[in-house]
Amino acid sequence: MQITLTRTNTPTPAMPTQADWFASIHKVAHSAGLEAGMNALPEPMTVTEADLMGNPIGRSWTVSEGACGFAWVTFAGNTPWGRWAKAQGIASKGYPKGLQIWVSEFNQSVDRKEAYAQAYAKVLREHGIEAYAQSRLD
Repeated sequence: MQITLTRTNTPTPAMPTQADWFASIHKVAHSAGLEAGMNALPEPMTVTEADLMGNPIGRSWTVSEGACGFAWVTFAGNTPWGRWAKAQGIASKGYPKGLQIWVSEFNQSVDRKEAYAQAYAKVLREHGIEAYAQSRLD
């Protein structure tokens, strides 16, 4: 029995690097966050002019996007994911520790920003990265 080995000119696909893997996780997480933010239903907020005691004195209007606020995703900085995210400019120093990814999408709507942060953090957790969504009102 004779075995003939032939050489082909088709390149073998390279194994993805850790950086490639992290970039794909970020892409999936960002897409999930955008979808969640777009699908969020902010509770409209009514704003009324008032005196220093809180007594209404003027006009009122409704803010359809709800309350104003901020949201972010936090995770440990001393991990391969954390180092990669910081090196890419995606993450910055979190307080009091770790790193954070700030949600800059969706203008001032805290409801939409929270939805984004929760979806992003969920994707990270599904890939074994401990992450949490946080937010606060403005």
